[in-house]
Amino acid sequence: MKGTNLGEFEEIALLTILVLKDDAYGVSIKREINEQGKRNISRGALHTALSRLEEKGFLTSRQGQGNEDRGGRPKRYYEVTNKGLAALQESKEVRDQLWSQVPAFHLQ
Repeated sequence: MKGTNLGEFEEIALLTILVLKDDAYGVSIKREINEQGKRNISRGALHTALSRLEEKGFLTSRQGQGNEDRGGRPKRYYEVTNKGLAALQESKEVRDQLWSQVPAFHLQ
């Protein structure tokens, strides 16, 4: 079904949000992906992916309280929905199925 498949970056973003639990907001998500994924993503790329995931119904977001450290601006926190969890599970099953069929190989 169109719109339900996850791209690699979308999958990484959803998994990162699950790892961060209640601390999943833009900066923490970006930092975690940069550290664990060993890649330097831009804020714009992350924002685009989060917006797309929210449009697909895989995420919800809410604004936290503003604070003085951020000039009164609130953080936007993200949470994976049941639909997002199902998409992740489906993606994992497809990958696992394919990996189980790959003949043993050796890297040189």
